[in-house]
Amino acid sequence: MKKKLLGLMLVGLMLSVTGCGSKGDQATGGSGDGKVWKIATDTAFKPFEYKDDSGEFVGIDMDILDAIAKDQGFEYEVQVLGWDASIAACQAGQADGMIAGASITEERKESGWIFSDGYYDADQSMAVEASSTIAGFDDLDGKTVAVKTGTMSASYAEELAKQYNFTITYFEDSPTMYQAVVGGQADAVFDDTPIMASNIKDTGIAMKLVEGTGNEPAAYGFAIFNSDNQPLVDMFNKGLANIKANGTYDEIIKKYLGE
Repeated sequence: MKKKLLGLMLVGLMLSVTGCGSKGDQATGGSGDGKVWKIATDTAFKPFEYKDDSGEFVGIDMDILDAIAKDQGFEYEVQVLGWDASIAACQAGQADGMIAGASITEERKESGWIFSDGYYDADQSMAVEASSTIAGFDDLDGKTVAVKTGTMSASYAEELAKQYNFTITYFEDSPTMYQAVVGGQADAVFDDTPIMASNIKDTGIAMKLVEGTGNEPAAYGFAIFNSDNQPLVDMFNKGLANIKANGTYDEIIKKYLGE
């Protein structure tokens, strides 16, 4: 899904919400030292993290993290910072790890990301305004395409831009770039397919996915940037295996995606 870092100054400006997993005698693994792990995440990446109608911060990532924490017996605090600020917080030691639909790539591993096992496979594709006649990449000649800064979908669009002669406009979050497409400021948008599909289904936004535009899927992973936090990744992996085995993982996916 996502890639680059924009700056450290965002970290101090963002809001935090708290969610805690269980400790002690409910643990099947767990740190056992009373540590509260600080986990950073994005602000709006529905259905993986977003605010519901009641204002509660929810999503696939949040439910998976909570289920793993309960299984492994550790406590955590979620910091709702945004994509770039989450990376910055982890690199600065202000957060221990991040879960934000981050695709596992060799490029990221080489630059210092340390990933868990993959917890969801997703591809990137293109969507357009519902009445658009754009039916594929060949129709993008001279057009403007919206992408989210620093994401895998942005990289995907950048790879295609010269070949299909379109201009890229960058946005900081998915909802804003979707509105640009609906409002006519952009002709198409590249983003993670399940994110666009969820928004179209749940919000009724006037967009449609363009068939045949998806790339190869990549797995999302939980990430840390400091090897001292490896125990957190180890617990995530153990807990993920357990919630997949006991059916909790499938229930979470079905809850948000109907799969």
